[in-house]
Amino acid sequence: MIRRTNSFDEHISIVGLATTRPIRLDGTNDSHPLSHSPSPSIGGGAPCRPGNIGVIIAIDGPAASGKGTLGRLIAAHYGLPHLDTGLLYRAVALSLLDAGERPDDIAAATAAAQALVPDFADARLRDRQLGEAASIVAAMPGVRAALVDMQRRFACQPEGAVLDGRDIGTVICPEADAKLFVTATPEERARRRVAELRARGENVDLDAMLDDIRKRDERDGSRTIAPLRRAPDARLLDTTELDIEAAFRAALRIIESV
Repeated sequence: MIRRTNSFDEHISIVGLATTRPIRLDGTNDSHPLSHSPSPSIGGGAPCRPGNIGVIIAIDGPAASGKGTLGRLIAAHYGLPHLDTGLLYRAVALSLLDAGERPDDIAAATAAAQALVPDFADARLRDRQLGEAASIVAAMPGVRAALVDMQRRFACQPEGAVLDGRDIGTVICPEADAKLFVTATPEERARRRVAELRARGENVDLDAMLDDIRKRDERDGSRTIAPLRRAPDARLLDTTELDIEAAFRAALRIIESV
């Protein structure tokens, strides 16, 4: 049985990094679970199993499908640390742009990923313009290889974790206890993203956003390394006709059924 918290508010502050204390696999607490360890390939990194950690919940899906919001709510519900893995790729892209490098510079992007110390408190990570750059660097094998072990170390915390992204159930945590693939139509995802940005005061065109969503879907699904795919054992959750509360309830039903 997956452990629940007594209070929703107890963990609702979990956003992005979503862990309130550093945790090491050896039981000490002087290192962050997102610290780097060598990871020579996409397949590198030590597996979490057997039996030495808590529950792992993997949530995958395309851009603006609602997976990040669901990840935060599910983590809060079960009292688990949460990682929005997309922020790692945004952090790599931001590091490049801050250094005056191009996001399509493979060598620079790989080096930035290898040296990454993410600061998820940086509000620029959620800028719309950074999403395109992040999608570019995320397609680079060297960048993905550099970040695989970092994500696995986060998942392998003693109490377990919730991770959302595009390759969590297929590459990062194929051994996850529960896997969800969250999706919605491109039109609905574009509508949601436009509403979100307009609420922040940004002037965004719906047609342009729909075009951007479709381009990102194509890039994410066609890259040679860790493309966006539904894991064979992942449960599909289509949120097109669901508000966040209904989607959250549906996600919990899926998790509790495994």
